[in-house]
This record gives sequence, C-alpha cells and structure tokens, in this order.
Amino acid sequence: MTSPEPSPTTSPETSTVPDLFRLDGRVAIVTGASSGLGVAFAKGLAEAGADVVLGARRADRLTETARLVEAAGRRALPVATDVSDPDSCTALVEAAMAEFGRVDVLVNNAGVGTAVPATRETPDQFRQVIEVNLHGCYWMAQACGRVMQPGSSIVNISSVLGITTAGLPQAAYAASKAGLIGLTRDLAQQWTGRKGIRVNAIAPGFFTSEMTEQYPPGYLDSQLGRIPMGRKGDPVELTAAVVFLASAAGGYVTGQTLAVDGGMTIT
Repeated sequence: MTSPEPSPTTSPETSTVPDLFRLDGRVAIVTGASSGLGVAFAKGLAEAGADVVLGARRADRLTETARLVEAAGRRALPVATDVSDPDSCTALVEAAMAEFGRVDVLVNNAGVGTAVPATRETPDQFRQVIEVNLHGCYWMAQACGRVMQPGSSIVNISSVLGITTAGLPQAAYAASKAGLIGLTRDLAQQWTGRKGIRVNAIAPGFFTSEMTEQYPPGYLDSQLGRIPMGRKGDPVELTAAVVFLASAAGGYVTGQTLAVDGGMTIT
C-alpha cells in the first residue's frame, strides 16, 4: 500500500471564513451511515466537498446514503462494517485507502442504546452497548490513526447523557458516552502534537433518529422543559457542528466536547 500524500490544508491567513469550512480534496469515513444522523453527516460532509466512505452493519441500507453523497457531486464507497470487531474496522480503513489513498476525517457515529433498569440489565445487554459505542470508536480511531496524515480530524459522537441524566434507565448507554468523552481527551493528548490529528467529541441533545423512535410515548415532550430553546434539534444543526470540527474552521480545537443540545446541559 502506498503512503497517502499530505492532507490538503486551508490557511486561515489566506482564506475567507466560508473557505475554512470546505473539505474539498478530503476523504471522510462515517460509521453508522445507514440511517438517522449518520445519513445526515455523510450528506453534509459531501456538500462541504469530501468524498465519503460509508460504514454500517446493514450494508443494503448504505445504497441510499451513497446516492445522497453522489447527488452532492462527491464519490461514495459503501463498506459493510461491524465496529465492535477490530478486524472489520481495519478492513473499512483498508478499503478507504485502496479506493482513495487517504483518510482525512473520521466521524465515529455508530451506536446502540438500551433503556433497561439497572437491576434487570443482563451482562450481554450491557456489554453490547459498550462494545459498539465505546470499543467500536476506539477500534475505528486506532485504524484511522495509523494512516491519517497531519491536518486530519476525528469527531466522536458522544451524547448529553455522557454529561447529565434524562429520566430513563440508561446505565450502559450513559457509561459508554461518558467513556467516549474521556477517550476523546486522551487521544487528543496523544495524537495532536505528535501526529497532527485533532480529536474532538460532540454531545448531541435530542434529535430525531432511529434511537429516539424507541423512546416511550410522550417521553421527548416531557423533556422539552429542560431545554432552554424549547425544541428538539434539527439534524442539519448537528451536521454543521461536525463539519466545523472536521474542517480547518476548527483547526485550533482539540480534545473538546461540544454540546449541541439547545442548552439542556446548563439547566
């Protein structure tokens, strides 16, 4: 395998502010890209100029996401991926390198959740959530960290439930997302200075997704009083934050967790 060329850079001194958000010439990997927020992230990264490698277990559902990327004028590469399997993560990155010769952005989005009372949650239920949400992000970051060049960016999708609680029994999910915030800090400390790879996290509040469809009836409405903005978020608002951290616009930001939650975590 040939080494990738250095990542293209956008100089803050010679660019306009909108230029800094562009991802032209870059290659992004998005996990969990078969539905929900992963689809929005893939589409938004393509609109910003990136070619996008799409990873998910449900490979058949990646076809529609690939169409959205291509409709934005960029190339898409769907790859069946189980992030809980380190070998599958390595295979995804190897496929990206074989097709594009580089990986500049990783959006660690794949995730699962449960809402099981702690006294009834089985070891297998707890482990499954941790293996996907935390271990999977680590395996993907490891695989990408081995090939990423200076100027690259990793964006981990955590959750406000890694910072606060929200009235449902979600011990495994909250633990995985809090762990991801700690992982973000440590990888940023290890890699930003030595490898030139920025690592940040986003903590979304309530956005409509496949996961929120599993909430009990009326639950989301019951939580709106905790949100100063008084509404759920729009996926495009979260996607804009991902593009910010992935691009040169966030070039002086690393090791941080950005809450995109309508103010929920300040109440």
